[in-house]
Amino acid sequence: MTTHYVATVPVKFTDAEGGVRTRFQRVGAMFRNTRTGDGTEFFSLKLDFPVAVQELVMFPPSSKEPQD
Repeated sequence: MTTHYVATVPVKFTDAEGGVRTRFQRVGAMFRNTRTGDGTEFFSLKLDFPVAVQELVMFPPSSKEPQD
């Protein structure tokens, strides 16, 4: 089981032949976690650069939230 993913942003550039290509710049990593107690799974996103926050934690939507 994968316990982490590399977080990237796409960056477009022009190569030596004049073609437009995309490279993916690493900006952080996302980790799969399990909450102690009830075993609920959640994810933590750790960013490599300073922003207003340096970690975002994502949880699955609760049953109270509307589903798309």
